[in-house]
Amino acid sequence: MIVVMKPDAAAGQIQAVVDLVREMGLKDQVIQGTELSVVAVIGDDRKKDRTLFETLPGVEKVVPILAPYKRASREVQPERTAVVLSDACIIGGNKVMVIAGPCSVESEEQILTTAHAVKKAGATGLRGGAFKPRTNPYSFQGLGEEGLKLLAKARDETGLAIVTEVITPTDVDMVSEYADCLQIGTRNAQNFKLLDACGRQPKAILYKRGMSNTLDEYLQAAEYILDAGNPNVILCERGIRTFEDHTRNTLSLASVTELQHRAHLPVVVDPSQGTGYAHLVPAISDASVACGADGLIIEVHPDPSHALTDGAQSVTPDVLVDMMQRMKRIAEAIGRSL
Repeated sequence: MIVVMKPDAAAGQIQAVVDLVREMGLKDQVIQGTELSVVAVIGDDRKKDRTLFETLPGVEKVVPILAPYKRASREVQPERTAVVLSDACIIGGNKVMVIAGPCSVESEEQILTTAHAVKKAGATGLRGGAFKPRTNPYSFQGLGEEGLKLLAKARDETGLAIVTEVITPTDVDMVSEYADCLQIGTRNAQNFKLLDACGRQPKAILYKRGMSNTLDEYLQAAEYILDAGNPNVILCERGIRTFEDHTRNTLSLASVTELQHRAHLPVVVDPSQGTGYAHLVPAISDASVACGADGLIIEVHPDPSHALTDGAQSVTPDVLVDMMQRMKRIAEAIGRSL
């Protein structure tokens, strides 16, 4: 439930509500708005007694939260959240951010070449996997910590924010030392131990939708990260698995609008994973900007035909340049920038 404070409520009155929440063995989240403040009361509904809050000085009213995802819901926080990866890469504002780079870090030359190319094209973030969960155990699994070091070097040379995947709870601390944003991939979308571990460190989390998750399941899983203490969560729509076979996944851009309606968290789109084919990526990227996505995460490789992972869905730097110019015009048409 949400305890709505009166516009003139004093700090001590807000603290009294927080103290009562904690006495009940529940969790609190104070949200300071421009006109009033609210206190979200989170935890076991059986412990919540709204009548005790309604009688406290400074309380305007007590409202139940209907959504099962209490911290992510716009019932709790109507204003949209902006997540900072770096000074130049803030996801959730009026500017549409582009994160681009290879599926995996293959070598120093490959990642530095790509980083400089996507920076020149106008991207503000660099993607690249140092750890790669693969369906086939004999496929390239990534360079591990050496790959993280190469990503850090690319950031030093370009200023791009680094987004890279973490696949086990034991690797969270190591990855967070190098990355600006930790990615949780679709295969780990309901790995609750990993979600909790990522929530206990301060770096931003780019959380991809599970390939078989409903939106409700997806948002409830995101709640694990938020409830562990990390508010810097970016939702990423990357398509789900269906019976269709003309694309690698089925990417519904309606989910972007619906996620923004239900939750205050920023939403980005991965058109590369969402389609699986490079020739589809430009058009789907255009559509993602048009439908209001807060950003895109695009696979870019200088030589896709020789990429160790996901070459078929990677565009070249030259294609990215053309895409950025077109997406910029689309963003401006809907009152945003890129």
